[in-house]
Amino acid sequence: VAPTTPVCEVPSSAMTGTVVELSCKETEGSPPSEYQWYKNGVALLEKTGTGNSRAANITYTMNKKSGTLLFNTVTKNDTGEYFCEASNGVGLSQKCSVKRMQV
Repeated sequence: VAPTTPVCEVPSSAMTGTVVELSCKETEGSPPSEYQWYKNGVALLEKTGTGNSRAANITYTMNKKSGTLLFNTVTKNDTGEYFCEASNGVGLSQKCSVKRMQV
């Protein structure tokens, strides 16, 4: 079953240095969807190891299975327009509407 449009929860504003979690979920897809977050139209990288992520200045953890995007300490650089995409290999992937987060 192809995924339905996911529901995204993105805070409209966040304080610098706080922990912020963005979530994305859809329940119709079978097999269960994987989620990919985008910021300003660019796919966010999934943090795998610890070595290269520090070099790339990655301050978040993205979980493709649960759809969460977790910032341990948000910075002004994290301000932007976010959306996520759900895909499970069946039918077309589905995106939620873009939401702006201001830090």
